[in-house]
Amino acid sequence: MEVVIVADAAAGGQLIADAVAELITRKPDALFGVATGSTPLPVYEALAAKVAAGELDTSHLKVCQLDEYVGLPADHPESYHAVLKREVLEPLRVPDTNFLGPDGNAEDLPAACAAYEQQLTAAGGVDLQLLGIGTDGHIGFNEPISSLASRTRIKTLTERTRIDNARFFNGLPEVPHHVITQGIGTILQARHLVLLATGHAKAEAVAATIEGPVSSLIPASALQLHPHATVVIDEPAAQQLKLADYYRATYASKPTWQGI
Repeated sequence: MEVVIVADAAAGGQLIADAVAELITRKPDALFGVATGSTPLPVYEALAAKVAAGELDTSHLKVCQLDEYVGLPADHPESYHAVLKREVLEPLRVPDTNFLGPDGNAEDLPAACAAYEQQLTAAGGVDLQLLGIGTDGHIGFNEPISSLASRTRIKTLTERTRIDNARFFNGLPEVPHHVITQGIGTILQARHLVLLATGHAKAEAVAATIEGPVSSLIPASALQLHPHATVVIDEPAAQQLKLADYYRATYASKPTWQGI
C-alpha cells in the first residue's frame, strides 16, 4: 500500500486525475470504477477540465458503478446512476452505452447482482477503482463485519451511514435501507485501487485502514491485501497516522515517472 499525503482535496483530486488520464492515454477503452459522494468530486472536476481543454479523449472509456440504492427509480436525482451521469458521464463526455451498473429495481435482485459480476468480467475487469471511505471504515457499501471475500450483493445500511447520506435527501426517512454493492472480494479484483479521503472526520478510519490490522470491522483495511493500492489523503485526514513522516519522505523520493 502506498500512502500519499497532499495539502488539500484539490491537490488529491489532481493527482488522481493525472493517474486516470495516464491510464486512459495508455488504454483508451479502460474500465474506470467510480464512487459517489462529495469526496471524489475534485477528481471528476480535474478530469473534466482535461477533457474540456482537449487534453484527454474519453470517447472509448468505460465507467462502472461501485454501488446503487435498491428501489430508487433510475431517474431519481439521488439514484447513483443519475448522480454519476450528472457528475461523471456528462462532464467527461462518456457515452451512456459505455456505462455499467447494477439494476437496483430488478424483480430478482440476487440475479441482478450476479449479472453485474458477469458484466464486469465480460468488460475485462476494472483497471482503476476509485474509492471513498466512510467514517466507520466502509468502502462501497460494505459495512463493518462484511466478509473480505464478499461479491456483489444486497446490503442493509447502518443507521450511521443513512444519517451520513441524509444530506443528499429531504431528510432521513427518504434514505433507502438497502443497496447493491460490489463486495470487498469484487473490489480487490481491480488492477489498481485508489482511495481518497479528506477531512478530520475521516482521520480515525484512515489510521485504522493503513496502520491497523486487516479486519472486517474496518472493511477498507482489506486494501492492505492488494498488490497495487494507493491511499491519497489530505493533512487533516492524516492526523492520526503514526508513520506520517515516513509516508511523506517515501513519496518525496519516488521517481516522478512512476506515478501512483
